[in-house]
Amino acid sequence: MAVQLKSYLVSRCRRVDAALDRHLPPSRMKPTTIHKAMRYSLFAGGKRLRPILCLAAAEACGGSETAALPLACAVECIHTYSLIHDDLPCMDDDDFRRGKPTSHKVFGEGIAVLAGDALLTVAFELVTRCKRPSRYSHADLVGEVARAAGSLYLVAGQVADLEGEGKNLSHAQLRYIHERKTSALLTCSIRLGAMSANAAPSWLGALTRFGYNLGMAFQVIDDILDATKTSKELGKTAGKDAESGKATYPSILGMERSEKEAARYTRAARDALDLVGHHACRLHQLADYLLKRQN
Repeated sequence: MAVQLKSYLVSRCRRVDAALDRHLPPSRMKPTTIHKAMRYSLFAGGKRLRPILCLAAAEACGGSETAALPLACAVECIHTYSLIHDDLPCMDDDDFRRGKPTSHKVFGEGIAVLAGDALLTVAFELVTRCKRPSRYSHADLVGEVARAAGSLYLVAGQVADLEGEGKNLSHAQLRYIHERKTSALLTCSIRLGAMSANAAPSWLGALTRFGYNLGMAFQVIDDILDATKTSKELGKTAGKDAESGKATYPSILGMERSEKEAARYTRAARDALDLVGHHACRLHQLADYLLKRQN
């Protein structure tokens, strides 16, 4: 099963990369600097977790990969934009991402900001390129992306994260940050895949609960890895959260309770898939894979 999942991840990652390459302006197109910067960060070697989950959700609901691909690419563009901006000196101030120098270290802060802006904008264009599912309109799909990326979710999480630096946050306050900064976009990925496949409202609800819990488990594991792995293993600066005075699950709950929390969220994610039955086999595999990941 592990071999099959690895093959699945590799093949879907390649398909997403090929689609992103087709959809983005080539680096030789003027102004070349911005297109080089966009592509630099987008093709820096990410795991493509969010687009793969989008495709897997579409598959679970009986949809086609072709219909879901533009939506999967849109989510990856938003994720990459958020990382570019997160790494800026005025935000988390990091020099490495995905094992390479961050965008602002290569292209300067101004171009890095604009590259992030451009990727966010391209995401909405990509949503309009998908084939309209019969149950959901393009407005529904655009609305999903706008909410997940906006001031109530992704941006809200970033704001709360910045304002929480150096403060003794409660477990509830930390959960608020990660529900928005991490879980919301991951949930959006899964919902978009399901919507591309005309998922019934009951199935969409089940997959939404799956996405929320999976996203929370992912963040708890991320906090654990930041405290226990090296920069080389992570592909980014290790120990950055502690250095920045940020609250993390290990700092609030301790390592053992954090591991239990990640397992609890993963169980809740898998339980949410009961309604989908055997169609959710791949999503179950991905949930287990993410719980056990090492980077």
